[in-house]
Amino acid sequence: MNDPANTGKRLLLVAACALVDTDGRVLLAQRPEGKQLAGLWEFPGGKVEPGETPEQCIVRELHEEIGIDTEIPCLAPLTFASHSYDDFHLLMPLFVCRRFRGIAQPREGQALKWVRPKQMRDYPMPPADAPLIPFLIDLL
Repeated sequence: MNDPANTGKRLLLVAACALVDTDGRVLLAQRPEGKQLAGLWEFPGGKVEPGETPEQCIVRELHEEIGIDTEIPCLAPLTFASHSYDDFHLLMPLFVCRRFRGIAQPREGQALKWVRPKQMRDYPMPPADAPLIPFLIDLL
């Protein structure tokens, strides 16, 4: 049977984290120049590698990208995004993390900003990230 919804696009699994500080602010990272969607603000995270769970990906990416250490039990699944871009379909679980060690530092040339959830709409975000904001507003 021919499925008209089947776009033939590859599925890309990306895990993201709403890192929440003691003041209830969430960390956003700005995509650096030279990357797809450069200049837009997003939740830290990245591509889930083969053989890796989304939770393992978050722990690895937080350490690599911003020097934050956390553990899998500190990650709480909140919601997910499913968005079709031109050349792939993105599936992105969003986790919340309130327990972590270290001070967020930009290790990959990105800008970082702690933002209150109600102010997140002031920061241009990728189409997959923006619909996640109401979940954080309700939570925090």
